[in-house]
Amino acid sequence: MKKHTLCVHSGTYRDKETRGVNTPVFTSSAFEYPDMPHNIYPRYFNTPNQMAVAAKLCALENAEDGLIFSSGMAAISAVLLAFLGSGDHAVLQGDIYGGTHHFVTAEFRRFGIDYTFVSNEAEDIERAVKENTGIIFIESPSNPLLRITDIRAVARIAGARNIITAIDNTFATPVNQNPIDLGIDIVLHSGTKYLGGHSDICCGAAVSSRSLIEKIRNSAANLGGSLDANACYLLERSMKTLCIRVEKQCSNARHIAEALVDNPYIGRVYYPGLKDHPGHDTAKSQMKGFGAIVSFELNEKADPSKFIRKLNLIRPALSLGGVESTICAPAVTSHRKLTREERAALGITDGLFRLSAGIEDAGDILSDMEQALSAA
Repeated sequence: MKKHTLCVHSGTYRDKETRGVNTPVFTSSAFEYPDMPHNIYPRYFNTPNQMAVAAKLCALENAEDGLIFSSGMAAISAVLLAFLGSGDHAVLQGDIYGGTHHFVTAEFRRFGIDYTFVSNEAEDIERAVKENTGIIFIESPSNPLLRITDIRAVARIAGARNIITAIDNTFATPVNQNPIDLGIDIVLHSGTKYLGGHSDICCGAAVSSRSLIEKIRNSAANLGGSLDANACYLLERSMKTLCIRVEKQCSNARHIAEALVDNPYIGRVYYPGLKDHPGHDTAKSQMKGFGAIVSFELNEKADPSKFIRKLNLIRPALSLGGVESTICAPAVTSHRKLTREERAALGITDGLFRLSAGIEDAGDILSDMEQALSAA
């Protein structure tokens, strides 16, 4: 089946009693165990609602098995701690979500885990690998500068050394990119963003092979970051429209990015769909669409603080991926916990903004941006 069909039908729990077309909400947190092949418990990530969502995402990502978490960071931390311990080393792309960056710098040393942050270039990633490297972690497109990593190249580097690979696929979504098909072992999502898509659920996900997911499950059950049945129901419902939402958002993002290039108040536009983007050709080879995020820097003609306050339609808000267009300044939101020096090294300036295109009319979104820029 094609992805539009998989979004609607895959993973659905077939209720033989009522024959309803939707997965019922199993609100129980206690399940009987006699004569059952295994114990069912929400913290074990194996309730019907959890498994229904995992099956849907696995179908979209071409994965064998998956886990649904209470947040994106719950998924990321569980995966990293499942494969790393005292004396191990991790190679991580430096240009990643600020929460992931902060988790590594704040927690790895306490566990005796060594790490190296590198650029998104495959050559730099390969040079950073050590004999005790246990995982290579990448993000493409990256947050917030939308750098593109050659996923196939990273998979080849890791495969030759039997190193686990993991990618944060949140910005791409399974609609635009399937890293498992490109050789990556584990695919992660902050489901709070596009999978949920309506700015009303906090959740995360990890999908991979059955053997790797089983190892992650053992770690995750100890950490306790599972998602409740009602939130799983909302997530499954939202994922049914994932394709049509993301396709519209990507179309809007491309229209906006192309228009912003010529705006007199914009210094630089970051969007993989632009031909002058450094990663355009690589993105074209591994993505079906270029995503719904547009990042840009204001030039000296516009005041960042005035610009954000003059917007009417676009909401200055944390997070992204909802049906409504939102915008944020990464320096004071997603990457706030990094030092000014760390942000500067990553290219995150105070005038950098990250726009998450919604499903509104593209012209209306652009008009709101243009009037705010002129007013600022």
